[in-house]
Amino acid sequence: MHQHNISFIIPVLNEEHLLMRLLEQFTIERQQKYGLEIIISDGGSTDGTLGIIEKALESGFVTALARHAETKRQTIAEGRNAGARLASAPILVFLNADTSPHDMDELCQSIEAWANDATFRQTSPAATTPVRIMPEERIWSDVIFHSFMNLYVQALNLLGIGMGRGECQIIRHEVFTAVGGYNGTIVAGEDFDLYTRLRKLGTIAWLPKALVYESPRRFRKYGYWAIIWRWFSNSIAVIFLKRSVASEWEVIRE
Repeated sequence: MHQHNISFIIPVLNEEHLLMRLLEQFTIERQQKYGLEIIISDGGSTDGTLGIIEKALESGFVTALARHAETKRQTIAEGRNAGARLASAPILVFLNADTSPHDMDELCQSIEAWANDATFRQTSPAATTPVRIMPEERIWSDVIFHSFMNLYVQALNLLGIGMGRGECQIIRHEVFTAVGGYNGTIVAGEDFDLYTRLRKLGTIAWLPKALVYESPRRFRKYGYWAIIWRWFSNSIAVIFLKRSVASEWEVIRE
């Protein structure tokens, strides 16, 4: 049995159109080279997602599956926690299914460098990465918004508040367990809540070469101003009330 150095945990819900694009990057060669395990946490998919996962399990692209079987809608925080319970590596990487690393080797190497750095081992419980829209789908408003957001994330971490975009969150396993993981009751803003707690334990490292791309589907449906307002209101509610404004996060699929 191979020793795992990094556990990638991917929460999914009806992601038949985008999931395989991500999974194909976890080649057997890469998994062996970096000691990866790939865990899918399915929140109750009703499309072809589970069929894709089953084939990926057979072919070795996926190591394990956490499957939500309850009738109650699972929050993404609960899904991430369920995947983390199956993880064996010292480093957990939570990656959204509609996210795609710019360069998987750069991502893994950046994580390795952070995880093994003597200073960071003592002072940094978590790391985060820049996020942009995929080049083939990018428009001018995407460039402006994501340039600002990447600076905003860095600023909040430098100011001691703590922030990490949910598209890619990198956390030491033992610290994740010690703080109780994600708050499963928070529907939106659960990633912000976790990183504010982690920031109290040390610095949040910024890994500039570990760029990831996200799908613009939510921004295209609602527009950036509406999304900014939702994020802001949820963040305020998380800080002061430990809950989100949203009672349910709308699923948007292509």
